[in-house]
Amino acid sequence: MSRLYGDQHRALQERFQSQPMADRIEQIALKTEIGPEEKAFIESRDFFFLTTVDHQGRPTVSYKGGNPGFVRAIDATTLIFPSYDGNGMYLSMGNITANPHVGFLFIDFERPFRLRAQGTAEVSDAPELLACFKEAELVARVTITELWMNCPRYIHRYQKLKTSRYVPQDDAETPICEWKRIEGVQDVLRPGELQQVARSGGVIPNEEWIARVVTGDEKA
Repeated sequence: MSRLYGDQHRALQERFQSQPMADRIEQIALKTEIGPEEKAFIESRDFFFLTTVDHQGRPTVSYKGGNPGFVRAIDATTLIFPSYDGNGMYLSMGNITANPHVGFLFIDFERPFRLRAQGTAEVSDAPELLACFKEAELVARVTITELWMNCPRYIHRYQKLKTSRYVPQDDAETPICEWKRIEGVQDVLRPGELQQVARSGGVIPNEEWIARVVTGDEKA
């Protein structure tokens, strides 16, 4: 019995005469535990794409970024990663609390190389997990059920220019996100955020922040 394919996949594999190849790929590439090579690759990533499922059954894809090591394989079947301050929507973490099924895409655009994974997640605020990541509000703990390497075909080659200044660093204070300084959100900020706005130079016009985004200003 396949861990990856259902009737809908088999129908297309039969149509395009690819079932023998699909079965061979599952046989040689699919793993159920995180090995040394997978652990090294995952923990070297400074971003990944996360898929969760919302309350209407819709898939939601999110970009997650941090320093290398912000995703950790703590044993052969478990990953942990932090939830940092965001826009207050808590889409990923909220989805996980209702539906634990998640998907990952870890990708290196410079080699190129990619790794996919599936699992079930839970959201935790346990002090021992929060202590693993500076400024983490929550930590997702994921039990990996399947993972496999994808070939690099169709991956365009890109190079990283600079780390986002918003990624928490051990030796520096993380600046407040600039969009939280715009006029249109001041009445819904939390008290601590209002204090950060004041320390960062005060409120800015909505148009000023939008102009930064459009021009690619790193302070957007």
